[in-house]
Amino acid sequence: MQPQPRRLPQAISRCLRIAAFFGGAAHLVFFTPSLAQTQSPETPEQTGSTVDPNTPTGDIGITSSVDGPLDGNVVRFEADKVDYDSDGETVTASGNVVLRREDQSVRASTVVWNRKTGQIVASGNIRLVDADGNILYTDRVELTDKLKTGAIEDLLLVLREGGRLAAKSGVRDEKGGIVLSRATYSACAVEDGKGCPKKPSWRITAARVVYDPVKRRVSYKGAMFHLFGVPVLPLPGLGHTSDFRAESGLLIPDFRLSASNGMEFNESYYWRLGNNRDLTLTGYVYTEALPMISGKYRQLTGSGAYQITGYATRSARIPLSEGGTKTDDLRGYLEANGRFQLGKNWSVTGSGRIASDRTFLRRYDISREDRMRSTINVERITTDSYLSFAGWAVQTLRSGEQQGLLPVALPVIDYRHRRNVFDGKLELQANSMAITRTSGQDTQRAFGSARWDMRRITQWGQEITFTGMLRGDAYHTSQNALTPQLYRGETGWQFRSIAVGAVDVKWPLAGPLFGGNQVFTPRFQVVATPSVKNLIIPNEDARAIDLEDSNLFALNRFPGYDRVEDGVRFTYGFDWRFNGPNWRLATTVGQSYRLTTEPTLLPDGTGLTNRTSDIVGRTELRFSDVVKFTHRFRLDKDNFTIRRNEIDATLGNHRTYVEAGYLRLNRDISGLEDLRDREELRLAGRIAFAKYWSVFGSTVVNLTDKAEDPNFEGSDGYQLLRHRLGFAYTDDCLDLSLTWRRDYQATGDARRGNTFQISLGLRNLGFR
Repeated sequence: MQPQPRRLPQAISRCLRIAAFFGGAAHLVFFTPSLAQTQSPETPEQTGSTVDPNTPTGDIGITSSVDGPLDGNVVRFEADKVDYDSDGETVTASGNVVLRREDQSVRASTVVWNRKTGQIVASGNIRLVDADGNILYTDRVELTDKLKTGAIEDLLLVLREGGRLAAKSGVRDEKGGIVLSRATYSACAVEDGKGCPKKPSWRITAARVVYDPVKRRVSYKGAMFHLFGVPVLPLPGLGHTSDFRAESGLLIPDFRLSASNGMEFNESYYWRLGNNRDLTLTGYVYTEALPMISGKYRQLTGSGAYQITGYATRSARIPLSEGGTKTDDLRGYLEANGRFQLGKNWSVTGSGRIASDRTFLRRYDISREDRMRSTINVERITTDSYLSFAGWAVQTLRSGEQQGLLPVALPVIDYRHRRNVFDGKLELQANSMAITRTSGQDTQRAFGSARWDMRRITQWGQEITFTGMLRGDAYHTSQNALTPQLYRGETGWQFRSIAVGAVDVKWPLAGPLFGGNQVFTPRFQVVATPSVKNLIIPNEDARAIDLEDSNLFALNRFPGYDRVEDGVRFTYGFDWRFNGPNWRLATTVGQSYRLTTEPTLLPDGTGLTNRTSDIVGRTELRFSDVVKFTHRFRLDKDNFTIRRNEIDATLGNHRTYVEAGYLRLNRDISGLEDLRDREELRLAGRIAFAKYWSVFGSTVVNLTDKAEDPNFEGSDGYQLLRHRLGFAYTDDCLDLSLTWRRDYQATGDARRGNTFQISLGLRNLGFR
């Protein structure tokens, strides 16, 4: 009894509409089996068949191999049936025909080989896979015995890198190039999740597409970009690499309309200088300003990478100072950054930024920062030590702030070494810093410290940490009178010694609750520091102090090194965490009490001025990926007035969500820039509809009034800073958005007003 024939595979192209709506240019390497110019088998026995030659071949599966003419490559084929016509000298393989050679394969319903002409014709549900992994679907393909010419009709090519190509017909020339007629390319899927046809959101049509296999490049003739089925933009001279690697050429232009510059059009040329470096040059044309040019150079080296970006133009600049006159100046911006690994332990990281004036970045919508930092850092990191040589510089873009008062910190040297000593961890640190100002106080600092920590777990589960620290400081300052009294210190050399001892106790208590588990951790800390000579030392890095949950249990609640909190204090509080199904709740609450009755140098309103501190805390709520809520607060110890109220909340998923942020600092501090009160509201959201469409928006509102900050300049209690509104379309291959942004603040020639921008991103082609 003969075995049952294998079931034929379901037609691959049952849901495809090739010529109607998709296609393009791609990496076209058509595999053609090398059956030609070999001896045709008269019987299965001659081909190496594993079946008896007297058995009817139409009812059994056959596996055969034939040596091809190309470098002795072997072509193996499988079929349900093989027939040989001795009169016509043709071999016909039918039913699940599979041909394989190295990494290439072809599947078809029927393959006919004519011995006389050398022609090979495959037909019926053809699926060709080339050595690069591209897949070709068609119903009929013709190949010659030399494997250099051929014709295909109604083809579909699915690229390994993504994207699909459809063409009415294709021909392979003698040099191996592919010429397609009436072709269409798109990176969009042409089937939905159920396997049925869908129209791509974008496609590129061309009368003729030429593929060069040597250069691996695809060129279009008469290309047109279609968006949602509508011809939008002709693309003369369009071309790209078949594997979508970067190459030199013009990029797609960008359009924008702004209040400061009017209509903007920019075009970029990408210059690929090598496999590890490139250069992008961009020209900007405006209706209300002179043109601008920019360039970005990037390079990857054997030890790291870096990039340099620059802008240059000539335009009218309105000075920020009152009474200034409008001038026509050469303006620009330069930025560079990079990182290099110099060995196993050594590395160099740096970034530098400089602008010609304070409004250039804002006017040309490059950045909205009000201060720019430049830094360089040489580091050596091992398992037990750290060494850093760093430098910092700051350029102010703020109105009314003197550049000469901003510091240049160079050098900043920090060394740390850790080792195990007396059942604990000992950390040795040496630090040095020099701060220079062109119109302000200069400071040099050096200190050395040793800190020892020992952690123990008692038999009842308490975690106890003992800490001891010794530090010696040396400072030198000059031109102190140019700094506010609270921060200046005394002129000349000053020396200081610091000693700190602390005991920190935690007691985690865990158990089940409401189907989940909870951990309640009471915490108590004692910190003792003898009196420290703080006021003789300049304060460069410890100015913006405020009691928060993050520094509640710190040995020193001041940021930086220049100020140290002395005396004896007790800090107490608790952490509570609950983990339930799909949600998590955590909270921290604490307070501190100082034993000393001596006046403190901490300003009023920081929460630390009196012997009993304010109450601080943080609460976090997470529910699956839908709800994220964080609340930070500080309550006045006397009347529970909220001195700090900070909320960050997100509700929704990645397609539809609402974000809200609120901050109010009600500290009643006046005269200190670093501790000014503020109230601000931030809102953002996105609403998805119609599967691929969404509406989005955001706004920032300054709610600070004169009662909160007498020095505040602006609307009293409600001032819109900026908002953004727009809509977007996003699917598997297209990101399209139209954004309207309005700025309500004018700074010099950076005017308040509206900005409109269209953003377009295409999969594989990368439109902006």
